[in-house]
Amino acid sequence: MKKETDGIKQNGTAERNIDAADRRILGALVDDATISYAELGEKVALSAPAAHERVKRLKRSGVIQQTAALIDPKAINKSLLAFVHIDTKGWGKTPDLLRISAYPEVEEIHSVAGDTSMLLKVRTEDSRALEALLAHLYEINGVLATRTYIVLSTYLERPVQPGITSTWPEQE
Repeated sequence: MKKETDGIKQNGTAERNIDAADRRILGALVDDATISYAELGEKVALSAPAAHERVKRLKRSGVIQQTAALIDPKAINKSLLAFVHIDTKGWGKTPDLLRISAYPEVEEIHSVAGDTSMLLKVRTEDSRALEALLAHLYEINGVLATRTYIVLSTYLERPVQPGITSTWPEQE
């Protein structure tokens, strides 16, 4: 397994190789993580104990990192989705800048290549709440500028998928 450095997870494979049965299990769990082991085994052509054992190994090896509930943003009054590009002084991974993670509106923080240093995915109640969040961001030492992109429509949003695309879908 690749070592983590500076608290940042590195991309790469987990300790064990993922086979086709593991991928089927992961696909079923992404669809519904509350499925029973009996149902899971039935879906992926394994016995319930075999499915349970594979899930335990996937958890132990870190392939399955956690089980979480996906919440409808409208249900908790956070229907405004935006992406915020942050220009920073220096590389951007400073304790001050990482304080951004304390804001519950911030769902993701990425260090990126290109014309900006950091990319945030944020959800707020409305444009006023987004404006307040941006004001807080500007108070953080190292933030030089931001560019905000408000999402009008979302056509696809999903968790990491275990499948592999061997050929690209046909253009229609």
